[in-house]
Amino acid sequence: MSKILIRGAKVLGGEPQDVLIDGETIAEVGRGLSAEGAEVVEADGKVLLPGLVDLHTHLREPGREDSETVLTGTRAAAAGGYTAVFAMANTFPVADTAGVVEQVWRLGREHGYCDVRPVGAVTVGLEGKQLAELGAMHDSAAGVTVFSDDGTCVHDAVIMRRALEYVKAFDGVVAQHAQEPRLTEGAQMNEGAVSAELGLGGWPAVAEEAIIARDVLLAGHVGSRVHICHLSTAGSVEIVRWAKSRGIQVTAEVTPHHLLLTDELVRTYDPVYKVNPPLRTERDVHALREALADGTIDIVATDHAPHPQEDKDCEWPAAAMGMVGLETALSVVQETMVDTGLLDWAGVADRMSFAPARIGRATGHGRPVSAGEPANLTLVDTAYRGPVDPARFASRSRNTPYEGRELPGRVTHTWLRGKATLVDGKLT
Repeated sequence: MSKILIRGAKVLGGEPQDVLIDGETIAEVGRGLSAEGAEVVEADGKVLLPGLVDLHTHLREPGREDSETVLTGTRAAAAGGYTAVFAMANTFPVADTAGVVEQVWRLGREHGYCDVRPVGAVTVGLEGKQLAELGAMHDSAAGVTVFSDDGTCVHDAVIMRRALEYVKAFDGVVAQHAQEPRLTEGAQMNEGAVSAELGLGGWPAVAEEAIIARDVLLAGHVGSRVHICHLSTAGSVEIVRWAKSRGIQVTAEVTPHHLLLTDELVRTYDPVYKVNPPLRTERDVHALREALADGTIDIVATDHAPHPQEDKDCEWPAAAMGMVGLETALSVVQETMVDTGLLDWAGVADRMSFAPARIGRATGHGRPVSAGEPANLTLVDTAYRGPVDPARFASRSRNTPYEGRELPGRVTHTWLRGKATLVDGKLT
């Protein structure tokens, strides 16, 4: 078995230490470790984190391989420091049966750049009318633990209650795309002063907040776990904070773009800024940052949503919603949370590895950087700062809102169970 010695890394941002990998496992962590027979990686004070875990990724395969495939998406994940991703169910066909989730799971195992945990649909065809095969998907080889109709909302309260009751039996979680459909018909951007000036249909904050309020009450009533996808408003933060104070089993995620960008960017009419939920106000951005810092929001999830050029390079109303995010997420979090003093690197490890692995029950991921643990690791050059160049992305799609923008931090190495998937910034 191969040995790798990572020399002088700041483990979770602490004092420099050496980390010895032996095969698939971390063998030893300390200072002055022997390098005999080991490949040496000089970390030079870079930050070593547990491999990142994304609870919300769109890999598009099967059905939209023009946007992304499991191969290209997991390569993008490795380039961004991820060792595990949860692949959302809105594929073609929808991942609402054991057969489809097993197909995605096997593709992930075949390509090997990161572990792929399929997310099962809550309802058949994402139509919100009939529960999908939740138990069969959980009992399949894929072992599905997270269920979501992401892209659409489980808007029927009876269906949502039944889903929460069903997954409780095996400690699953329902991840809700909180969007009341009747309040967002024709919506193009955040409802507010900017939408009024531009004459674009508004997506009101209450459309998100009303669903979250209903679902935390349902979760509390049933005694089951509910997870809120891409939370985006200050009001939503307050509802989740209240629910947690009552002991309700609710967790929530925020995307990198909702931590940095605001609806003012829509004035350009550039569809790269069109996303669901929409970019919100500066007030919302500050509330989301504070909530991530104090733990009201549990995790950062990318909502990596690749689209081919023709779906974005068009007029605003016709453009698809979504942004790629796997390869820039950690940089945006450093910019908005670490460099502002809201989180330290141990906090980043919690929000981007430990907590998402715990919510999704991703065995072997989100583990401490210590002896005996799986060697799922990422090494980050936090001193780096440079412009984002989508031409260098591993993702098949290029719909990033950060093109040309200078961001800090660069992932230099990623290891999946001791195997290097990224070395010196290059995929293996």
